[in-house]
Amino acid sequence: MGEPLPLWKYVVAGGSAGVMEITVMYPTDVLKTRAQLSSKSVSMYQTFQSVVQEQGVGGLYRGIIAPIMAEAPKRAWKFSANEKFKQLFRLRNNGELTIATGAAAGSLAGLTETIVNCPFETVKVRMQSKEFLSKFKGTAECLAYLVKNEGISSVYKGFEAQAWRNCFWNGAYFGIIGYINLENAARADERENMTKGEKLFEKFYVGAFASSVGTLLNTPFDVAKSRMQLQSNEAGQLPKYRYAFQSIGLIAKEEGFSAIYKGLGPRLVRLGPGGGIMIVAFEFISGLLQNF
Repeated sequence: MGEPLPLWKYVVAGGSAGVMEITVMYPTDVLKTRAQLSSKSVSMYQTFQSVVQEQGVGGLYRGIIAPIMAEAPKRAWKFSANEKFKQLFRLRNNGELTIATGAAAGSLAGLTETIVNCPFETVKVRMQSKEFLSKFKGTAECLAYLVKNEGISSVYKGFEAQAWRNCFWNGAYFGIIGYINLENAARADERENMTKGEKLFEKFYVGAFASSVGTLLNTPFDVAKSRMQLQSNEAGQLPKYRYAFQSIGLIAKEEGFSAIYKGLGPRLVRLGPGGGIMIVAFEFISGLLQNF
């Protein structure tokens, strides 16, 4: 990917890549959240029908403002933090980066990304949920309600579960992509005859595969996060879902083991191709910015 970019270029490249991915794939995120918040087992098609019947096609984009607003800082943080952690691991390992240290750098980037992204996720989940359809007309109203009625700390609900989710996904995503990049560098002579189109498609399917692996690993934490972010604070009462592993265990006990993978179908449909779109868009835009 060339030399590490200055922060403003990560903001532009990462933010642009993220907005492209969200614009194309966001409806599947709405379906995912609805499936995760339901106590019943519902198919992706049933969830789609329910959303469209209740809200029209526009319901598939309900709550999109929060993630759009989060994209530039989140993606900038994700990619720049990943590069910084990779540099630190290289310094400690004679300039080399292994698949393990690449995955560790990605996981640490995911952990720090949570600080930026958690409030936007909390607002997005509330906006997407069936329970709050008639309560909030827009993102700003939802945020104001949370802060006024549940306290400023409420925007960080599910932080620990989201941190686990991000660590697993980023570790798998950047670890696998880093490993493939190392393998490709070792086979540079064999790859000389590849066309730009072939290399672009390779980046896409490597990103899609890495994203799919991360999604399989982190979905239970995403389910726990969604449940934790939906529940309201009740004075004097412990919340039902308190932290990640307790929530995962409780959901599995009450609804069956498969319930901790609710929304997996929509997540794979979104994050598989989305991971490919994101890495291709990021590397293309960052390549253009190298000369600025």
